Amino acid sequence: MSIFTGAGVAIVTPFHEDESIHYDRLDELIDFHCNNGTDSIIICGTTGESATMTEEEHLECVKFAIDRAKGRIPVIAGTGSNCTRTAVELSKEAADYGADGLLVVTPYYNKATQAGLIAHYSAVAKEAKAPIIMYSVASRTGCNIEPATVAYLVKHVENIVGVKEASGNISQVAKIMALTDGNIDLYSGNDDQIVPLLSLGAKGVISVLSNVAPKETHEICEKFFAGDVEGSCRLQLKAIPLIDQLFCEVNPIPVKKAMQLMGRDCGPLRMPMTELTPEHEKTLAQAMKDFGITLA
Repeated sequence: MSIFTGAGVAIVTPFHEDESIHYDRLDELIDFHCNNGTDSIIICGTTGESATMTEEEHLECVKFAIDRAKGRIPVIAGTGSNCTRTAVELSKEAADYGADGLLVVTPYYNKATQAGLIAHYSAVAKEAKAPIIMYSVASRTGCNIEPATVAYLVKHVENIVGVKEASGNISQVAKIMALTDGNIDLYSGNDDQIVPLLSLGAKGVISVLSNVAPKETHEICEKFFAGDVEGSCRLQLKAIPLIDQLFCEVNPIPVKKAMQLMGRDCGPLRMPMTELTPEHEKTLAQAMKDFGITLA
């Protein structure tokens, strides 16, 4: 059984002005998503600026999200690292806290071979007793999980159940589904490709867009699964201009600004992320209004 079906939010991490984690605001965001159609919360992913967190902050944030969601929707913890030992420890802790699943990105910078990826994911899965979704996003990590590697791990490691596919390569996604006979929990890692991946058998999306449009992102998936492919596609295409603006600079720079524009200020970005440029703020705000989002 899938960890979730539909639209999971790659939730931002709110910070105070001193850059400490703003837990009261995170609590508000968790309630917001539980009440507005989001199908899962993915905490401490790339969008959550996990790369700038200490291990202590990371685990505190994961535990807080699990405790506050109270089982209303699944919570998936981002627990990847370029160090296998660190990924194992983060994953074990998150699983022990009660995470419904783990999102484990490929080792970044090290650029592991495919054999190295098999060893890495197998080591994490052996120690962390929770369902694991691999995360393939070579544009950020420099390391792609080849379809044959995905298929091998899903077939041979019991608790490796899925992949968040953010390569943007539809041919690669199709090959993954062919090599696994569709027996994999596939999630789109790109908001502009939700419907194309659903058409190949995906279970949903792990979404940046859901931070600002949770109901609509949920509906893209819901309509597709209900057989209203035309309606799903219409919503997907309507969202494209907004999605483009949410990635006009490196994620999560634009989405944090978008939250602020909605009156849900999530505080500063941690360096080396810097604030959205004024010209991009203007085009982002316009795209949000055009999509029907009310600005504060």
